Amino acid sequence: MQMEGKGWIAGARCVLSPNRDGRPPGTEVSLLLLHSISLPRGKYGGDAIERLFTNRLDTAAHPSFAELAGLRVSSHFLVRRDGGLIQFVPLAERAWHAGASRWRARERCNDFAVGVELEGVDDRAFAAAQYRCLEKLVRNLQSLLPLRAIAGHSDVAPDRKTDPGTHLDWARLLAALARGP
Repeated sequence: MQMEGKGWIAGARCVLSPNRDGRPPGTEVSLLLLHSISLPRGKYGGDAIERLFTNRLDTAAHPSFAELAGLRVSSHFLVRRDGGLIQFVPLAERAWHAGASRWRARERCNDFAVGVELEGVDDRAFAAAQYRCLEKLVRNLQSLLPLRAIAGHSDVAPDRKTDPGTHLDWARLLAALARGP
């Protein structure tokens, strides 16, 4: 994986989300923020996440989608269960993934973070293919950005979020990153 022009990662399928805007001038992107998502909950492989991030989700298609009506969210990346990678927002821009958030006394994590969604739920294990893709993506991002920390959504918004959840194997991820490519 390398970066193509204008903040797009080579090897990722690019689907531009309208739910993005500019980062504050001079902002250093120093945080990688991990999330988990599946739509509907626990169902994998469909196009509902992509539709949500591009404002095309039919909220009548499933009862659980009703609460998503009018929601405008995105992430920089989605790592599918099979290890496929989709990018929705260029790295230089702010994706709308963290909401009201705080990391080490800094508010508004979207300003200085890259958001990575893992297709899954917060109470089930992630797939081996996802870890392989995530490790490769993180290494690539570390070579492009001054990332200094990796955190979960639950770390920056603990009163309202539980993702990526207790089944994310942080030790596995961090050990793989420490080993290098």
